[in-house]
Amino acid sequence: MTTSQSQPQTAETRTARQPSTEQLRDRVARELERARARTTALTDAVDDHDLTRQHSRLMSPLVWDLAHIGNQEELWLVRDVGGREPVRTDVDELYDAFKHARSVRPELPLLAPGEARGYVSEVRNKVFDVLERTPLEGRRLVDNAFAFGMIVQHEQQHDETMLATHQLRTGDPVLHAPAPPAAPAGMLPAEVLVPGGPFVMGTSTEAWALDNERPGHTAHTEPFFLDTTPVTNAEYAAFVEAGGYDEERWWSGAGWAHRVSASLVAPRFWQRDGSGWARTAFGRTEPLHPAQPVVHVCFYEAEAYARWAGKRLPTEAEWEKAARFDPATGLSRRYPWGEEEPAEQHANLGQRHLSPAPVGAYPAGASALGVHQLVGDVWEWTSTDLHPYPGFEAFPYREYSEVFFGPAHKVLRGGSFGTDPSAVRATFRNWDLPVRRQIFAGFRCARDAKPGELS
Repeated sequence: MTTSQSQPQTAETRTARQPSTEQLRDRVARELERARARTTALTDAVDDHDLTRQHSRLMSPLVWDLAHIGNQEELWLVRDVGGREPVRTDVDELYDAFKHARSVRPELPLLAPGEARGYVSEVRNKVFDVLERTPLEGRRLVDNAFAFGMIVQHEQQHDETMLATHQLRTGDPVLHAPAPPAAPAGMLPAEVLVPGGPFVMGTSTEAWALDNERPGHTAHTEPFFLDTTPVTNAEYAAFVEAGGYDEERWWSGAGWAHRVSASLVAPRFWQRDGSGWARTAFGRTEPLHPAQPVVHVCFYEAEAYARWAGKRLPTEAEWEKAARFDPATGLSRRYPWGEEEPAEQHANLGQRHLSPAPVGAYPAGASALGVHQLVGDVWEWTSTDLHPYPGFEAFPYREYSEVFFGPAHKVLRGGSFGTDPSAVRATFRNWDLPVRRQIFAGFRCARDAKPGELS
């Protein structure tokens, strides 16, 4: 991939007219309430013992996430945007994610469940007053309600983290949701040709886009083929049954070392079920659904499968081009399907279901090039390290993105069934260590286009 800050040869789709201040306040209020309803559902689903205990050393106790949500809201909206007196300063260090690793957070003098609930409620009441009285213009932090949108996304991101903690929890099921929709009849092509050439990657127009999504810039890809849908459980099971975890040739050096040291033999939460496989999800163990995207695989597993299949993982630029580029207009869309905000027919988002949907289940969400389920279902590993875009500027604080830049973290794209629509768009960038499997991550494969395949 090459990038340039020169005049783009293609353009980012422009957003609709700006809402009025009152419309913007109404939107912020709705999004804040919707996020809090989800937080409440995730924390009220378990008793105080489950709220305070650590279900995995990879994750915080649920009660830490709850109070951290309130603390970040207080720091940014009550103190900074609103200029109000602190609700309480004694908890700032406890809920600073950079001060204490997840593994040691249970040892801290955390707020008890009742106290944590009271704290986040008091903060929220002050936030609504700040929202009502603050001009949503004149300062970068509040223009277009950016700080409020940042906090909405922060809470929803922690809600997805808490959902992942629920997946690691043992005991009877406490979360419930209907099954995802079935896929329509008919076969989809195995892969789609994505043309080479320039496109606008990232955004300079999305009001609530975070710093690592900015600025919009021209990127270039060579022609390539991308899988129409994410790799399914059935496809991945074929790799397992073919001895994919036993043959070093499919793995990178780092990947093989991790496979051996971690004793990986299959995706996390898979277990043998007679001659087949079952998967445990949120306290329920059921036969593996063959048509659902594989989930809970690390980057190294995705990379090994792709090599076994004669393909590779897409780069981040390739993924975004397949998701956004409209060859009919030369524009980069907000979402694969266009400019419309995500709705139920477009993607499996927002914890409406507790699993990925079968591939092909959201035809209305396909991209202009015909690639399906790029948003929702599973985060998709790419081969790209997290890096800044040309012209990147840390805002409003370095610790959101800048401290993670470098070869340690791989970029994931697209969101999962646990990602809220407010916290994902076609420019949204997620990242994690390549060994992580507790996240709702899957992948799809790509391959270079050969000259004879371009006609």
